[in-house]
This record gives sequence, C-alpha cells and structure tokens, in this order.
Amino acid sequence: MTERPGCCAPHLQLLDTFELSDQRRPVQVPRPAQRLLAYLALRGRPVGRRAAAAALWADLPERQGLARLRSTLWRLPTVTESQLVLTRQSGLSLTPELEVDVRLAQDESHLDELDVGRLSSDVLPDWEDDWVSVERERFRQVRLHLLERLAQRASERRHYDRALQAALTAVASDPLRESAHRQVMTIHLAEQNPAEALRQYEACRRVLRTELGLAPSPATRAVVEGFLGRPLDMAAGGRARRG
Repeated sequence: MTERPGCCAPHLQLLDTFELSDQRRPVQVPRPAQRLLAYLALRGRPVGRRAAAAALWADLPERQGLARLRSTLWRLPTVTESQLVLTRQSGLSLTPELEVDVRLAQDESHLDELDVGRLSSDVLPDWEDDWVSVERERFRQVRLHLLERLAQRASERRHYDRALQAALTAVASDPLRESAHRQVMTIHLAEQNPAEALRQYEACRRVLRTELGLAPSPATRAVVEGFLGRPLDMAAGGRARRG
C-alpha cells in the first residue's frame, strides 16, 4: 500500500480482490489455499490448527476440517523457494517475507506515502465468509480514520489538493460520515472557496435527510454557519422572488 514496497518481495493483495505475486508475477493459488492465506493474513498472528479449521470449514466435523487443512497446507505454492505458511507449536502463521497490502495500509509510519485512491478499497468484497465480513468492517473503519488523518496532515501543510482527495475519498466510502463532510468543507474554506463548502454542506444535509431522516449535527453546521442566511444573501433572495 505504500508507494515504495519491496521491489522483489512476494506480495499478497486482499483489497478489492485476491492476488498473490512473486517477483511481480502472479502466482496461481487454489481456492482453499486462498482462503487459508487470507485468513492468516487478516488475523495477523499465529493461529492454532483447530481454530483455523473451524473457521475455514465451519460446516464440517472437526476431524474432516483438520484433514482439509492438512491437504491445503500440502498444496500451498512456494514463493522465492520459501514456504508461505510456517507451522510451529504456537500455530500457523504467514512467512514474514510476504508483504500483505492490508497490513501495509495500516502502517502509519508511511501515512504521507499512502495511495489515497487505493484506500477506497474494501477487503475481499466478493467473499461472504463471516470471518471476512468482520475483518472487512474493521478495516473499513481503520481506512476511514487513516483518510481523515491524512487529510488533516496534508491540510496543515497546505497540500490542499491531496487533503481534498483524501477527504472526498472518505465521503465516497461512507456518505453518512459527517466528520468526513466537515473535513471537505474545512479544506474548501481554507482555500477561500465558501461556495464549494456550502455545496458540500448541502450534499451532507441532503444525504442525511434522505437516508436517516436527520439534519446535520451542530458541529457540521458550525463549519459554514457564518455563510448561512447572511443578510446580503437573504436580500438577494428576496429581490429574486419579487422579480
């Protein structure tokens, strides 16, 4: 997820779709092995064999699930002549040589280098497993906060184009997130574009009313309150109605 990943390191992509690559070349992975690699990558810590089998083959008795796990481990491809999954007493875990995009995305030491466009991606959106759904929602919250922090930092440095891109990406990812709308409005005001800020406020007001039947919070209204119902605007509106 950073701009400068290891040039030759094996890489596991879980955002948008599953893809394993080695030396920047795609590696074919059977479906059961995909699920095992994704499960271990998203857990991020060693997992016992029974726990892995129960999560991945929840519809099977324990003995059959463990048999499926052994078969899957046997059929795993190798990368740079190394095993992808380490089997130790502490449990199963991915080799540390494998880069995982979800992990890289959460490395705040590289916040300034993050690709804003890719932070709009969900974890394996087409997978319906319960354990994927949990991790998908967890990462969604993480990336929304990352986008907001990125927008704040870029705005403080007056990199308004990048700040706006990050804030708008957060809005697009969750149109009901008022904090993201407020960031967009604040950035527009920092660039001396009150009309754009008011347009964003109206977009926020409209989606909240349509989806939730709510008005924007006082904190959101306060961002542009100085531009709402100003005497000059009201006078102009009155002349327009009389005309």
